[in-house]
Amino acid sequence: MVTLLVTVIGFASTIDNHVSTDIKATVFTLENVKKGNLLTIKGQSGITLYKELIEKNGNYKKGFDLTALPDGDYIFELEKDVEIKTVPFTVRTNTVIFDKNKETTVFKPVTRIKDSILYLTKLSLDREPLEVKVYFEAGGYHLIHSEKIEETTSIERAYKLSNKGSYKIVCLTEGRQFTTFINN
Repeated sequence: MVTLLVTVIGFASTIDNHVSTDIKATVFTLENVKKGNLLTIKGQSGITLYKELIEKNGNYKKGFDLTALPDGDYIFELEKDVEIKTVPFTVRTNTVIFDKNKETTVFKPVTRIKDSILYLTKLSLDREPLEVKVYFEAGGYHLIHSEKIEETTSIERAYKLSNKGSYKIVCLTEGRQFTTFINN
């Protein structure tokens, strides 16, 4: 038993020394993450290359060997409850360059229903337009309301839902689509 333990410890320390000296990792750190947030790495065409569900609240730190990626432009994307943060980076000849000036935050539209009234709110610091489409399910989803909201930083709308049933709310903003299904 002692011989086995000494062998395992010797092997473990060899692996540890090898990993700590040869790895080319970029340590990516995020503060104030919550369990359930989604971290992705996306390529130039929006294809997801890596996806991880955050498992605990607090600070997130992980090493990635980004130099293994082909030359090109990529983004880290952290999807939280009401916002999506993007951190762009470029890989060129095994060098990784982060561009802090191009980091963005997209605030997601938030919907809730109370007493047959649909409340929709969204923060738009850059005053980006928001297109809202409300569909009612009756043998398929049928468009019952559509509007484009522009030139405002704080979007707040209330919609009276006159029919009992299922609704689909589609919001288009900043090159993204957000879809919510609700029952009235």
